[in-house]
Amino acid sequence: MTKLGVITIGQAPRKDVTPILEAHLPKRVEIIQCGVLDGLTKEYIDVHLQPGEHDYVLTSRLTTGESVIMGRNKIQPLLQNKIFEMEEQGVKHILLLCTGVFPGLHTRTSYLIEPDHIIPPVVKAMVGSRRLGVIVPLEEQMESLRPKYEPQGLHPEFAVASPYLFMDGNFQAAAFELKDKADIFLLDCMGYTEEARALVAEETGLPVILSNAIMAKIVSEMI
Repeated sequence: MTKLGVITIGQAPRKDVTPILEAHLPKRVEIIQCGVLDGLTKEYIDVHLQPGEHDYVLTSRLTTGESVIMGRNKIQPLLQNKIFEMEEQGVKHILLLCTGVFPGLHTRTSYLIEPDHIIPPVVKAMVGSRRLGVIVPLEEQMESLRPKYEPQGLHPEFAVASPYLFMDGNFQAAAFELKDKADIFLLDCMGYTEEARALVAEETGLPVILSNAIMAKIVSEMI
């Protein structure tokens, strides 16, 4: 078996996302999961890991199903330690289960697969000259994520629908907001599911790219 380490910035196991990965990865791949927030309570996270002023804001899911909001400056050192722990287990390929940008992450012996390095150029190749609509979990991310796309010549329109606060009609509302401004959609968070993709596609009648599915397909060719 080939081991693939998967690190979520929330808590593991990610029962919502793992089935999507497993559907696209070869049977010879064994997924080993861990989470940056493993062992931490929501109360601790809310007190100690909240975003500071002008911090890059992130969100993820706990094993209880609750969502949390964190600052990148607070969790990046924890994430780096999880990478080293994976390496100590002998894992040679590590997938970061987050589409956020984490400058300076590194490994000692393993190959780190960072979605923010892969998804923007792949999406550019798929979109071409068409208009891109991007749905993100948090309103704060609409501006902070623009620099991820601009080097690829992409200037998407954004809307918000959290994968962790699955309120009735939130995906349809986000899709409706963008459907006259976009020709193809991206769900820019590894927490979005096939259900979310189906809701956006039904509302718009347009193609919808699911971040975790496209990463699973790419990773399946890499390991």
